[in-house]
Amino acid sequence: MASSPCGNSNFDSGLEIKTRSVEQTLIPLVSQITTLINHKDKPKKSERTLAAIHRVGQAVSVAVGRFVAVGEAIASENQELKDEMGQACFDARRAGDAIAQLTDAGLPVPSQSDGRVTVFSDRTGMVKAARLLLSSVTKVLVLADRIVIKQIITSRNKVLVTLDHLERVSTFQEFVQIFSQFGNEMVEFAHLTGDRQNDLKDEKKKARMAAARAVLEKCTMMLLTASKTCLRHPDCESARINKDAVFHRMRCALEQVIEIVTEARSCGENKILPASIYNGIKDFKSNVECLRENLYSHTPQSISSQLESLVERTEDFTDSAYTSHEQRQAILGLCQLARQDTQQLVHAWVQAQSVHNKEATEDMEVAILKACQSISDLKRELHKVAVGRASDLLKVHGEQLPLRALKAGGAEGNLEAVAEYSHKLTEQKEQLVETCRLLCHVSGTEPLEITCIHAEETFHVIGPQIISAAQTLALHPSSKIAKENLEVFCEAWESQLCDMALLLREINDVFEGRRGDKKPYLSLPRPGKHSANLKTAKAVKLDAEEQTSMAKLGLELRLLSSDVDTEVEKWEEQENEIVRQSQSLASMAYNMYLFTRGEGLLKTTLDLFHQAEVLSEEGLQLCSSLHTFSSQLVDEEKSVVMTEMEKLVALCQQLQMGAKMPVQGKTATFQKVESSIQISKNAMNVVLSLLPVCNKLNRKYKSERTSLSSPQDWREKQDASTPLKEEGVLNTKNSNGFDVSSLEQHMVGLNLLESK
Repeated sequence: MASSPCGNSNFDSGLEIKTRSVEQTLIPLVSQITTLINHKDKPKKSERTLAAIHRVGQAVSVAVGRFVAVGEAIASENQELKDEMGQACFDARRAGDAIAQLTDAGLPVPSQSDGRVTVFSDRTGMVKAARLLLSSVTKVLVLADRIVIKQIITSRNKVLVTLDHLERVSTFQEFVQIFSQFGNEMVEFAHLTGDRQNDLKDEKKKARMAAARAVLEKCTMMLLTASKTCLRHPDCESARINKDAVFHRMRCALEQVIEIVTEARSCGENKILPASIYNGIKDFKSNVECLRENLYSHTPQSISSQLESLVERTEDFTDSAYTSHEQRQAILGLCQLARQDTQQLVHAWVQAQSVHNKEATEDMEVAILKACQSISDLKRELHKVAVGRASDLLKVHGEQLPLRALKAGGAEGNLEAVAEYSHKLTEQKEQLVETCRLLCHVSGTEPLEITCIHAEETFHVIGPQIISAAQTLALHPSSKIAKENLEVFCEAWESQLCDMALLLREINDVFEGRRGDKKPYLSLPRPGKHSANLKTAKAVKLDAEEQTSMAKLGLELRLLSSDVDTEVEKWEEQENEIVRQSQSLASMAYNMYLFTRGEGLLKTTLDLFHQAEVLSEEGLQLCSSLHTFSSQLVDEEKSVVMTEMEKLVALCQQLQMGAKMPVQGKTATFQKVESSIQISKNAMNVVLSLLPVCNKLNRKYKSERTSLSSPQDWREKQDASTPLKEEGVLNTKNSNGFDVSSLEQHMVGLNLLESK
C-alpha cells in the first residue's frame, strides 16, 4: 500500500470508527441485536412474539450472508487485505449462523425442560454471538475503508508525479499537454477527498480537510497562469518566485490531505492549535465550578496560575498597534477585576480548607460566581474587540484600493507605483493576519479555530504572491499573460475576504448561542397579554442596594440559562418542540438575570412580573410536550420523565400565581421580585435535569425504530427498513432511515449484559 512520503503511515485503526458511513451501516444491526438480547427480560412469550423474534434472527443471518459476500469480493480484489478480511468475514458468518440458531425457537412456546438452546435459555450465548457479529462486521467495514484511503493516496501520488513534470516543462506545447492530464487527475482527487471530508466524524479533521481542499482548488488556477507567465518570461526573477510559491503551497496542501486520511505523525507532530483564550476561559470556569463539590480537586496555586496564563494571552490584544486606547484600558481593567475576584476566591477557599470543609462555604459560593462572571465579562470584551476590528477591516478593504492601484501601476510599467502600493498591501496583509489571530482566540469551536488559521495563512501567502505578480507585470506591461496572472491572484485575495466575512458571521453565531437557522422564540411578554397586572401594580425599579442583594440569585439564574443552552446544543433535532421551548425558557431566564444588574430589556418590576408570567406559560407548554414525548416510553423511563415534569408543572403554577398577585409597598415588591427569580431558578434546574434524559431517550427510540436492511455495496448509503415495536420486539413494517447515535454506547451495553 502506498504511504506518505514523510514516513510510515499506520492505517490499521483497530475497530475505531472514524467515518459516518461505517457508523450508519452498523446502527440498524446494533438495534436488531439489542432487541433480541433485551427481549429475554420479557416474562410472556406468545407465539406471535416467538415468530417475530424468529423473523428478526433469520433476517440478521441472511443480511450478514450478503454482507460477507461483498467483503469476500473486496478481499479477492485487494490481496493485501485478503487474510484479515477473510478472517473477519468468517467470524461474521459464524456469528450470524449462531444468532439464527438461537432465534429458531419454533412456534410452540419452549419450556425450560425441553432441552432446546434458544435466545430464552442461553442469554450468554446470544451476547457472545452478538459481540462477535458486531466486532467482525465492524472489522470488515474498517478494512474496506482502507480501500478508500488507498484510492486517495494513489490519486495523490499521480498528482504529485504530474506536478513534478509540470514544474520542469520548457515549452508551451508540452505544458498544455501535461496540464490537461493534471486537470483530470485533480478532478478525480477532488471527488475522492470531498467524499472523504463529508464522511469524517471528527469535526476538526473535516475543517482541516476543507482548508486543504480550498488551497488546492484556488492554487490550480494560480498554477496555470503562474506557469504560463514563467514560460513566457523565463528570465524574470519575480515570475519564477511567483510560480515556485504556488507549487510549494500545492505540495503542502496535498501532504496535509494525506496526513488527515492516514493520521500520519511523521514529518514531526501534527500541527497543534495555538491555545485560544476562549478555551482557556472555558477550562478556568469549569475548574472553578468544580470546587463546589470538591474543595481539593485543584490547588489555589493552579487556579491562580491558570488565570495568569489567560491574562498573558490577552497581550495579543493589548500589545497590538491596532487596538485603541479605550479598548486596551477596558481589557486591562477586566483582567485586573478577574485577578481580584480570583484572589477573593482563593482567600475563601483557603479558609474553607483550614477548617476541613468538604464543600464550598457560602462566602466561597459567592466568590465562585463573581470569578466566573468577571472572566465571562473579559471574554465578551475580547470578542467585541476582535469582531469589531474584523468588521471594520472588511469595510475598508472592500474598496480594494491597493489592488486596483497595483493593477494600474503594473499595466503602466510604473515600478515606483507598484513599490508604493505593495507596501500598502503589505500593511493590509499584516492587519488581516493579526485580526485572524485575534478571531482565533474568540472563535468558540476548534473547527472555527482551524478556519481562522487557514485564513491567516492564506493572507500571509497570497499577499507576497500578488506583489511578485504585479512586479512581473510592471517589468512586462504589454504581457497579456502577466496581466491575467495578476488578476487571478487578486481574485484569490478578494475571495478570501468574502470567506472571512462568512467566518465572522459563524463566530458571532457561536458566541450568541446560535447554530444554524433556528426558529425564533419569545423572550419578552407578548403585547396585549397579561394586562391584568397593569391596574394593580406600579412599575418601579430596583435601587442599588436591592440589586446588590439580588446579585447572587441573578448570577445563579444566568449560569443555569447558559447550562440549558449547552444541553440544547447537544440535540440532533433542533426543531424539536422540547428544544425550542427550552431555548425560550433559557432566553427569558437570561433577561431576568440582566434585570438584577439593572440592564437589559426588563426595566421595571412590572416588566419582570410580566416576564415571569410568560416563562410560566412557556414552561407549561414544555410540560405538554414532555407528556406527549413520554407516551412512547416504557414504564420505568416514563416514570422518570413524569416525576420531573410534575415538579415543573407545580413550579410554573406557583410562578404564575405569584406574578399575578398584587402587592403594595417597597418591601413587598422586593419580596415578590426575589420570589419570582427564585422560583424561575428552581424551574430552570428541573429543565436542566430533564434535557439530557430526554435527549438520551429520544436517540434510543429513534435508533430502535430502525432495522437492518439487506446490505448492498458497503460504500452506498441505504434507506433502512425500520421495524416497529410490537409486544416488545420488531416487526416488518417500514419507516424512513435513522439518526446517527454512538456505537460505543451500544458496545458498552452489550458488555454490561454479558456481566449480568
